[in-house]
Amino acid sequence: MRNHEYDIRRLSIDDLDQYNELLRYAFQVTEKTLLNYGWENDDIRQSKFPVLEHEHVLGCFDGDALVSQFAVYPLDMNIHSRIFPIGFVTSVATYPEYSGLGLMSRLMKESLTEMRAKGQTLAILYPYSIPLYRHRGWEIISDKMTWSISDPHMLVDEDVPGYVRRVPEDSSDLLALHSKFAKKTHGCLFRNDLAWDEYWRWDVYDTTVAIYYAADNTPLGYMVYRIDDDIMYVKELVYLNTEAKKGLLRYIIAHESMIDEVRANNYSGEPIAFALTDSDIKETIRPYIMGRIVDFEEFIKQYRFEADASGVALTLNITDPFLEWNNRTYTVELQDGAGRLITRPSTYKASMSIGTLTTLLLGYKRAPDLVALDRIVASEETIELLDDVLIRKKPYISDYL
Repeated sequence: MRNHEYDIRRLSIDDLDQYNELLRYAFQVTEKTLLNYGWENDDIRQSKFPVLEHEHVLGCFDGDALVSQFAVYPLDMNIHSRIFPIGFVTSVATYPEYSGLGLMSRLMKESLTEMRAKGQTLAILYPYSIPLYRHRGWEIISDKMTWSISDPHMLVDEDVPGYVRRVPEDSSDLLALHSKFAKKTHGCLFRNDLAWDEYWRWDVYDTTVAIYYAADNTPLGYMVYRIDDDIMYVKELVYLNTEAKKGLLRYIIAHESMIDEVRANNYSGEPIAFALTDSDIKETIRPYIMGRIVDFEEFIKQYRFEADASGVALTLNITDPFLEWNNRTYTVELQDGAGRLITRPSTYKASMSIGTLTTLLLGYKRAPDLVALDRIVASEETIELLDDVLIRKKPYISDYL
């Protein structure tokens, strides 16, 4: 079997059944699984109508049979206080008998090419295989941390002037809060209706939303959680300031008679043990999201450097074996925190892959760390310059589509 025997085209609503069948086979979602999650037999089918309407979903067909698919959902992302249109890659699946034929690479290349045409200069995804994507120019850009404590009183209990109220999942205050949080948080995605639908889709148990309000009734933070078998599971904890953080932690402590343990997610990349009254905490960390720059030339025009970065230029020799338009040498001149491409080379030169450049510019890894991993080739002066002009902040990405 050869690649040219397969047709690639965009999926439509007419392909919905095959789209769902491939997803459920690839991720082994059975009827029993759906029923355990509280779904009716036809619910998952109906839920994918808006996906096919709004995503760019490419499929590879063997005759009339869909055998591989690759979807890109358009979202906006805060990257160092600049709003970038990006593509969130999802629903990646291939039947096993069609693996090893290069079908997924073809779908990925065509999808990324389409993203470039739409001005989506960055792509992100939740990887099922880090080596597979890394080989195609992707790199880890964020972590998911989980922590657990056996006593809620380990959390710092401080008085706050505001109050907490439980609200419905579709609360306008919740939606507005997340938008405000996204505007001020590097790496955060702006959730549209479909992203919110996916956020709630697989919640098996009754989930509760609690919002912290300031004394003047302004919403400043929220917590999404559930309680099961005397354990509080915190899906997301979001706050705009330290007052809201303290108020939400006090709210957790207020459940002391109901719970024996707290288990929570943390996407900031920073351990929380330092903020506890006791060090008896379990924290785990794992890679969460991978990303890759789709079009460096357009990406760097919008990218923000440190505000005082001016009067210097960097020559970047980028290797990208998957997207040929990135596989070249660029020189970026900095002025007042903005970068522009120039033709003359700089005395500061660095060589790296597009994946390494992505994780560097997104702030997941610093230049000295990447040099230690043999991921950047550059002089000490160039590494120092990179470390000075790039904003040192890890991305906060809590969404999974």
